[in-house]
Amino acid sequence: MNKKLIALAVASACVAGEAMAQTANPVTLYGRVWVQYESVEAKGGTAPIARRNRLSDYSSLIGVRGTEDLGGGLKAFFQLETAFPAEQNTNAGPGVTTVTNNGFANRNSGVGLQGGFGSVLLGRWDTPMKITQTAVDPFADNAIGDITGGTLDQGNFSRREQNVIQYWSPTIAGFSARLHYTANELKGATNPSVQGASLAYAAGNLYVAVAYEKHKDVAANVSEDGQGIAASYKFGPVKLSGQYGRYERDGTATTAKAEDESYMLGLEWTFGKNVIIASWQHAELDNTNQECDIGSIGYRYDFSRRTSFITTYAKVENENGMNCTFGANPIGAAGQNPQGVTVGFRHTF
Repeated sequence: MNKKLIALAVASACVAGEAMAQTANPVTLYGRVWVQYESVEAKGGTAPIARRNRLSDYSSLIGVRGTEDLGGGLKAFFQLETAFPAEQNTNAGPGVTTVTNNGFANRNSGVGLQGGFGSVLLGRWDTPMKITQTAVDPFADNAIGDITGGTLDQGNFSRREQNVIQYWSPTIAGFSARLHYTANELKGATNPSVQGASLAYAAGNLYVAVAYEKHKDVAANVSEDGQGIAASYKFGPVKLSGQYGRYERDGTATTAKAEDESYMLGLEWTFGKNVIIASWQHAELDNTNQECDIGSIGYRYDFSRRTSFITTYAKVENENGMNCTFGANPIGAAGQNPQGVTVGFRHTF
């Protein structure tokens, strides 16, 4: 009997110790399930008309993150985040292409140290350009009208890079900075890598951020540069936002240097649990007659802080072969004019 009591006491002490350790260094499970029903089409241009109804996943995800206090103001942190298509699986049905997730922890995932100096991260992560510039998108970078349809070089400068080293500064008087480097693991005849940086200011209702990103050796003797500025300000129930960017691609002996510029204007108007969302995007290639416009309007009803009903309408107008499309789940070919309406639900946990 005494032996059983002693064993029970030891087991209880072990469980209590483990619980205390988890409380002191918490690990959090989180996620999002977001699916929309879409009726979309793309017509015009030289390609055949594309028209379909579909269920589309809007970056559903599940993740786990945590920290460990190392003492002296130093902490270790980690995050493992995985995307999954909530609307289909490997037995999707006749004529439907299977979506692959490319493995576990395929979204923002990494490990690092943080302290008074800021944070250092190693892993896979969104670039500073993506983080700071998509932050002003009223459609949260996840809709047929999201910011990557026409701006950010049609999403080419909205990247999640692998094999990255990032530094995040502490926030001082509202200012914060990020630095990014992608290791050149594929060095050979070319030496591809991505470098970038951002500086942001956030205080009260104001947010302003500038960012720079360079894609080195995307092809032989070809690199790309992008600069962007984003801002938002909230006037009571109304939030106005905007983003502007310029992007350049080196020329070669056979191709001309390419330059384009774009902008986005956004609106969020909240009244009670209702939110009206709208944006306008414009992009054009310099020294050509190619340009596009994208108009989007949406409505969101927030049942709670975690669950929302969302509907959106978006229309794209391309001229002379321009390639703007829906930022999430594109349809059609360059030069066509996509339009569509969506309705669905988002739940976070």
